[in-house]
Amino acid sequence: MRVVIAGAGSVGRSIARELLYNNHSVLLIDKAADEHAIRRVPEANWLAADACEIDALNEAGLADCDVVVAASGDDKVNLVVSLLAKTEFGVPRTVARVNNPKNEWMFDEAWGVDVAVSTPRLMTALVEEAVTIGDLVRIFEFKRGQATMVEMTLPADSPHVGERVGDVEFPQDSVLVGIIRDQIPIAPSPDDSLEAHDELLFLTTPDSEDDLENMLSPGQRIKRPRELA
Repeated sequence: MRVVIAGAGSVGRSIARELLYNNHSVLLIDKAADEHAIRRVPEANWLAADACEIDALNEAGLADCDVVVAASGDDKVNLVVSLLAKTEFGVPRTVARVNNPKNEWMFDEAWGVDVAVSTPRLMTALVEEAVTIGDLVRIFEFKRGQATMVEMTLPADSPHVGERVGDVEFPQDSVLVGIIRDQIPIAPSPDDSLEAHDELLFLTTPDSEDDLENMLSPGQRIKRPRELA
C-alpha cells in the first residue's frame, strides 16, 4: 500500500514508522523537510513542499496512492489536504487528524474526509474506559459517524450477568464483537456467558447507544452528551 502523509511532526513521523514497519510505502510531505528531519525517518520518501498546493500534490503522486493522511497540527491544512486529495486526485481513502475538538464537525465527506481522528476524543474515551463501570464509552467512530465502537465494563448488578450471549437480545444494529475477561480477549460465541466486570466491545450506531447502555446497565447515571464541546 502506498501512503502519503502530509505533516512530518511527531504524529506524522510516528505514523510513518508504523506503516514502514508493516512494509508499506510512505511519502512524507512537509515544508520543513530538511536533512535533520529526514534523518528521523530515513526509510521514508520525503518531499519538501506545501501540501496545500496542487503542484506539490502532483509531485507527490497522489493520483497513484492508496491513502492520504493529513496529520499536521493545523486543522485548516488537514481539511484542505483532504479535500484536494479526494476531489482533485480521487484518492480512495483519506484520514485526517483533528487537533481542536470544536472543529470536528467539519471533518466529514463535504471536506473529503473519510476518517477523522480526534486525539482529545480518544484520550477522553480511554480515560473513561479505564475508570468507569456500567457506562458506555465510545472508543471510535467509523465512516462519518454512521457506526461506532463502544465499550462497557458490565456491572455486577446488571440483569444480564450469567446469561448466555445467544439468549441476549441486543438492540437493533448492535453487535457484540469481543469480550475481555481477566485481560484475555474472547471471541464471543452463543454459548459464552456474560460475567460481572467483563469488558464488552460492540459495533453499533449512535442512535442505538443509549438503548444498549440502558439494557446492560439500567439506571446507572443521568444521561449526558458524549460529544466533546
